[in-house]
Amino acid sequence: MRADAQSLQEQITASVSLLRRHLDWDAATARLAELNARAEDPDLWNKADEAQRVMRERNRLSDQVEGVQKLEREVADAFELIEMAEAEGDEATVEAAIADLHRYAAEAKRREIESLLSGEADSNDAYLEVNAGAGGTEAQDWAEMLLRMYMRWAEARGYKVTLTEQSDGEQAGIKSATLQVTGPNAYGWLKTETGVHRLVRISPFDAAARRQTSFASVYCYPVVDDKIEIEVNPADLKTDTFRASGAGGQHVNKTESGVRFTHIPTGIVAASTQDRSQHRNREIAMNMLKARLYELELKKREAINDATEAGKTDIGWGHQIRSYVLQPYQLVKDLRTGVEKGNPAAVLDGELDEFMAAALAQRVGATRSEASASAR
Repeated sequence: MRADAQSLQEQITASVSLLRRHLDWDAATARLAELNARAEDPDLWNKADEAQRVMRERNRLSDQVEGVQKLEREVADAFELIEMAEAEGDEATVEAAIADLHRYAAEAKRREIESLLSGEADSNDAYLEVNAGAGGTEAQDWAEMLLRMYMRWAEARGYKVTLTEQSDGEQAGIKSATLQVTGPNAYGWLKTETGVHRLVRISPFDAAARRQTSFASVYCYPVVDDKIEIEVNPADLKTDTFRASGAGGQHVNKTESGVRFTHIPTGIVAASTQDRSQHRNREIAMNMLKARLYELELKKREAINDATEAGKTDIGWGHQIRSYVLQPYQLVKDLRTGVEKGNPAAVLDGELDEFMAAALAQRVGATRSEASASAR
């Protein structure tokens, strides 16, 4: 077999092996079977919130597991085709199969990186805002081009795209717009696009046909459900009862009516000696604990928001993450990762995976370096 085919086989095998390990393959397939069985239970659909949660997890896991299985089948078929074509001296078929292998290798790498998405909100749906920079019609037209680019990217992935807000430009384009992108890991992928995007082209709005530079900003943040239901697992609680002090007479001093809950995973403590009844104090302490856990959830949301707010910068020179040059040459270059593509039309038509994957890989690498440094 040709050396380039063998090299591709090694790349794909390594990526698939990592994918299986990240997924904990046996546990993932068992969980998927369990979720499929639950989805077929008519009683599930009487509980809308639970059904939504189950189907969301099922769809995410199905995409991961079945995606790997499909990739393995396609790769095996390609190698079988190469062997048959080589035996018959059919070089054209060999070349076509190797082209398919290059595509499968890229897909395997993308899935490998996606499996590393482990941020708290990475699996969430996403909101994506596009805002035109200074420059009037030029910048507003560029903002609309970016909006279309992200819509095409999302639709190609099978994500649902909803335009939730749009402010049109005076002559052309948009001043701003917001998309809601719904699908597995939508935020995990799109968060890499937050920043300023720069366009260089011959202006279609300039009668003198001069080259213009335009800026627009992209800002991505996760969709978070406001309907928080705090569930406390009894196994996570340490419960202490004690004699309440203070006024209350002999009953308080002789009876262990006070209740203290310690939530082991978070260390949060809630106690009540408010009532003479231990049962009532249990209820009060539990309500206090749930309130504290709710507050903790809000703080987590604020931390996510702070992180994304930190990504907002001035829309102009010195802050761009990517340049799209249409004139005098054809090039799209990501200034963070160095990834370049010489086909801006394809990029503006939604071919963004290579840029996103490189940015994710860079983040994962930085996280690993920080973890190693901390360990030392």
